[in-house]
Amino acid sequence: MQGQAVRESIQGQPFNDVLNELHAHTFSGAPGESDPFTLSELEREYIAYALGLYYQCDHCVQYHGRVVERVRKKLGSPPWAWQEEMLKVVLFLRTSRSNVSAREWEGWMDAWRRFAGRMHHHERGLACNIAYAVGIARADEYLMDLAFESLRGIYDDDAILLGVIRDIDRVVVFMKAATSKNRTDPIVRRQLGTRGIRI
Repeated sequence: MQGQAVRESIQGQPFNDVLNELHAHTFSGAPGESDPFTLSELEREYIAYALGLYYQCDHCVQYHGRVVERVRKKLGSPPWAWQEEMLKVVLFLRTSRSNVSAREWEGWMDAWRRFAGRMHHHERGLACNIAYAVGIARADEYLMDLAFESLRGIYDDDAILLGVIRDIDRVVVFMKAATSKNRTDPIVRRQLGTRGIRI
C-alpha cells in the first residue's frame, strides 16, 4: 500500500522466516515435519513465560502470557494465580549455587523443594521443568543436576524423560535467542537511527 510504512526486520526476512519456523517446531508443531511433543502446549508455554520473566523480555512475557491464558481457557483449567507463582519461581532461580555458602544453599534447597511441591499440585513437575530450563539457559550444572533428579522421579519411563528434556531444551534454545532479539532490536534501531538508517 502506498503511503504506509513497512517496518523491516533488522535481521532480514529470510532469517525471520527461519525463526518463525523454529517457533512452530517449538510450540505448535509443523505438520509432517516436527518431532512429537511430550510436554503439553500449556507446559511449554509456562516454561517460555518463565524464561521471558527471567530474561526480562516484556515482549515474550506478554506474548506467552496471552497464549497461556488462551490455552488455560480452552482446557477449562481451574483458577490459579499462575503469574504470581511464575514470578516466585523466577525469584527462586535467580540464586546460583556458586554465589552462596553451603549452608545458604542447603536452606535454599529446602525452601525450593517445599515451593516446588506446592506448585506440583497445580501443574505436575512444572517448577522442576522451569528450573531445568533456567539451568540450561545459564549453563548452571548444579541447578540442572538438582532439577534432573526431580524429573527422574516424576518421569520414570526413559522415553518420556528424554521427550521432556528435549521439549525443555527446544524451548530454551528458541527463547534465549528470542529474548535477546526482542530486547536488543530497539537498541539496534536507535543506534542505526543516529546514522539516518531506518529499519
